[in-house]
Amino acid sequence: MPSRKQRRKREKLQRHEYEYVIETEDGEEILERPPEVEATEKNGKPRKAVAGPVDRHGKPIAKPSFRRVLRRTAIFGPLIAIFIYITGEGLSPAGLVLNVLLLLAFFMPLSYVVDTVVYRMLWRRYEKSRES
Repeated sequence: MPSRKQRRKREKLQRHEYEYVIETEDGEEILERPPEVEATEKNGKPRKAVAGPVDRHGKPIAKPSFRRVLRRTAIFGPLIAIFIYITGEGLSPAGLVLNVLLLLAFFMPLSYVVDTVVYRMLWRRYEKSRES
C-alpha cells in the first residue's frame, strides 16, 4: 500500500497535465495524454460533476447573491464601526452611526458588483476552456 506521501505525489501528477512518453519495443517514443482521472474528495468518494466554474480545490463557485453580501457586511460592519470610533476624534454617537451607515451603504453594492464581475470573468474562462 502506498504511503500518504506517495499518494499525494501520484494525485499531484494526475492533477496536472503532463505528457507521458511510452517507449515501444523498437525504441520509438510515443506521446500519450494521461487518462482522465475522476476528481475525488478526501475520503475517496467520487465527486459530483459540476456545471460551471470551480476553484482550485474543485469546489463550485457560487453565483453572487445578496445573502452572501449581507453576511460579509455583518462581518465588516463592526470592524468599520471600530475603525471610525478610533479615528473619529470628538465624534458623537449619532455621527458615528451615520458614518458607519454611509460606509456600509457604499460597501454593500460595491461588494455585490465585485462578486458579479469576478463570477462573470470565471464563467468566461470556464466557457473558453470547455471550447478547447
